[in-house]
Amino acid sequence: MSNIPEDLSYTAEHEWVSAPNADGVVRVGITDFAQDALGDVVYAQMPEVGTRITANEVVGEVESTKSVSDIYAPVTGEVVARNESLDTDSALINTDPYGDGWLIEVKLAEADAVESLLSASEYEQQVG
Repeated sequence: MSNIPEDLSYTAEHEWVSAPNADGVVRVGITDFAQDALGDVVYAQMPEVGTRITANEVVGEVESTKSVSDIYAPVTGEVVARNESLDTDSALINTDPYGDGWLIEVKLAEADAVESLLSASEYEQQVG
C-alpha cells in the first residue's frame, strides 16, 4: 500500500496539499501512489512564482520514463515558491514525494479551500 500521510489533504488527481501555515500558504506535491505509477521522473514543469492558479486547472506536468502527466491545481491562489531543486534533481519526486520532492507553494485565495479536499482515509479508499 502507498504511503499516505494523515496530516495532508489529497485530490482525486493524486496531488497532496499541506495544511495552511499562519500566512495561508500550502505546499503541493504529487502522492507516493502517483510517483510510483509514473516511474522514474525525469522532468517537472511548474508554474513560476507570481502565477495565479485556479483549482482543477492544469498548472504543470511531470514527465517520467513512461509518460507525461498533467499536474492539476488542488487549490486557487498565487504561487509563492517553486521547488528549484527539481530543476536539477527531479528524482526527488520519486525518492521523497512528501518531503524534498514537493512542487510548489501556494498562497490560498480562500482560507478554507483545503477543507474540500480528500482526507487521507478517503484518498486511501480511492487508490486502495
